[in-house]
Amino acid sequence: MESKNSEKAKESDGDSAFEQVARAADIPIYAVMAAFREDPSPMKLNLGFGVYRTEEGKPLLLNAVRQAEQLLVNDLSADKEYLPITGLPEFNKLSAKLIFGADSPAIKENRVSTVQCLSGSGSLRIGADFLAKHYYQHTVYLSQPTYGNHPNFFAAAGLAMKTYHYYDPKTNGLDFQGMLQDLGAAASGAIVLLQASGHNPTGIDPTAQQWEQIRQLMRLKRLLPFFDCAYQGFVMNMDADALPVRMFVADGGECLVAQSYSKTMGLYGERVGALSVVRH
Repeated sequence: MESKNSEKAKESDGDSAFEQVARAADIPIYAVMAAFREDPSPMKLNLGFGVYRTEEGKPLLLNAVRQAEQLLVNDLSADKEYLPITGLPEFNKLSAKLIFGADSPAIKENRVSTVQCLSGSGSLRIGADFLAKHYYQHTVYLSQPTYGNHPNFFAAAGLAMKTYHYYDPKTNGLDFQGMLQDLGAAASGAIVLLQASGHNPTGIDPTAQQWEQIRQLMRLKRLLPFFDCAYQGFVMNMDADALPVRMFVADGGECLVAQSYSKTMGLYGERVGALSVVRH
């Protein structure tokens, strides 16, 4: 009786059921953005997110995006009807062509399944959940270092994580031999997260020749590549930056690819992305 009365008293006091939830720690990059907004200096420089800006530091909307939005506004046949569960079919089709190439054998052979997702983060998380549910290996290898959010996606899906060597602080370059050694020691079938181009946070990418060696080793070990493609077009051009993905797809093997259009098209707030699974 006392416990019930105390519970009622607590409810009447207006205490929240979530009062014991700890405040999440500030994310450093968001703290930098907040400091930038509050800084009154006319000489300030935004060192937060890598986004398109004008010479005046204002957000820049790409002409191609502006034109596409105008076409949508003028299309009186457009509606807001529910999309299929996998998203807009034409968007998925064109996303696959953009990353795999219009003449991709995998597309022609109907070996690619693409779904519309919430930018790169949503694509990675859905991919992680898919693997946790449908793939026999539950260990994923991440580069050391990697994008700060990568571990969160795979941890939330219940996957175990290990790392492979990537950055060499002595040379400020790629620790290629260390990378090959770690991947060579990985268990058969393990998942390997690879960044297609513009590696975050190092900016260091393997050469085409090194990618070929990575591909051969991973196929020999039956490792499953999961590509994070957030910067297609930023390093060289759209086709060259997609080369690592296309090399893996061309050999007939399987892989996953997460695409983000936040950087590539400046669609940060739109949260536009796609996840593709390439089958045998």
